[in-house]
Amino acid sequence: MSTPRLTLDRLRDLVAEGAVDTVVLALTDMQGRLQGKRVAAEYFLSDVVPHAAEGCGYLLAVDIDMNTVDGYEISSWESGYGDLVMVPDLDTLRMVPWHPATAMVQCDVTHHDGRPVTVSPRQILRRQLDRLAAYGWHAYVGTELEFIVFKDSYEQAWDKNYQGLTPVNQYNVDYSILGTARIEPLLRRLRNGMAGAGLTVESAKGECNLGQHEIAFKYAEALTTCDDHSVYKTGAKEIAAQEGYSLTFMAKYNEREGNSCHIHLSLRDGEGRPVMAGEGQHGFSRTMEHFLAGQLACLGEFALLLAPTVNSYKRYVAGSFAPTAIAWGRDNRTCALRVVGHGPSLRFENRVPGGDVNPYLAVAALIAAGLHGVEHQLELEGEFTGNAYASDAPRVPSTLRDAVDAFDNSEAATEAFGKDMVRHYAHAGRTELAAYDAAVTDWERRRGFERL
Repeated sequence: MSTPRLTLDRLRDLVAEGAVDTVVLALTDMQGRLQGKRVAAEYFLSDVVPHAAEGCGYLLAVDIDMNTVDGYEISSWESGYGDLVMVPDLDTLRMVPWHPATAMVQCDVTHHDGRPVTVSPRQILRRQLDRLAAYGWHAYVGTELEFIVFKDSYEQAWDKNYQGLTPVNQYNVDYSILGTARIEPLLRRLRNGMAGAGLTVESAKGECNLGQHEIAFKYAEALTTCDDHSVYKTGAKEIAAQEGYSLTFMAKYNEREGNSCHIHLSLRDGEGRPVMAGEGQHGFSRTMEHFLAGQLACLGEFALLLAPTVNSYKRYVAGSFAPTAIAWGRDNRTCALRVVGHGPSLRFENRVPGGDVNPYLAVAALIAAGLHGVEHQLELEGEFTGNAYASDAPRVPSTLRDAVDAFDNSEAATEAFGKDMVRHYAHAGRTELAAYDAAVTDWERRRGFERL
């Protein structure tokens, strides 16, 4: 069972008892990572709770290596790289069981006058949730993150230039109880640590790549799921490091199966009743038909928010369980959109994201696409049956370059997210491309050193 989230009063008690002395103050950056600072617990209660805290605006204007990048309006040398305000969302207070006497709170990011920072991932999702709320709807989401575990520590992996690492399993352990038992002590720590942080753990299972595993958590309201996703991803790496292991969520570590992050989404009204189920074909409501049609219409243009790195696009290989066709099907894992469940459990699964996804941006994209379908009354095409890899359905973008161009030129994206957000994340995509284009890879050296 998960541990209930902390209340502010309970945190005050724990601090008075000496059971908590540190609070992690965290925001989510463009890459979906937790960034922030550790503050003394008493200072958090006396100063941060009533007055908030500050952090450099460059946290929403850097690349993966934390290099400052020109071209962002929010933060630059010309603007002096000033601070933004980190406002704790006290509903996210939780213990961090894998660190002694530590709690965590996640923050919204605002300007000094209180205006939300519209390019902050958490605020981007909040805006889409507000649009849903105007219809009286609430989104419920589950994310399914896969990762690969290695016997090497992170420091050893770095020193080896990430080559010749030893996976914890030497063969495919998909659903294998024997294979997962090999690292059950680590998996158990991960499950129990996350339960102590307030997540509701469902299960753990092996996957296909060597050393690949997945821990599943119960769905929740969209913002809660994305907050939990970010905590889990950071915590899993921290726990693995404490145990002398390393693990990666990168979308495509090698030529075998990549790390996916399938996202399930359903809608409920203010009374908790399902919105997607109805009397139509397949048990769909008209809202479900429009919402799913919106997914199909926008997936290509919104792919940047689902697959943000060069590496993301190397997952999309026919016959790999990563999708290549923009189609929907009932319980069909060859399609980008897989519809599962019946009645109250009816939902769709987007299979495009990999483990490198920023959950706030991805879920915002799914909601925006669905509302595009609803607002334009888009008709749903017929269900795809059979092998979508071999179909003539439209394709998922195959490169980051294609995805950036599609997003930057998308009227639907501008309508849903605003010009500033589209410009900001298109620039982030082009920054990633420029870094990749400038790199000389091991593949090039092996191929050309002697033979060219």
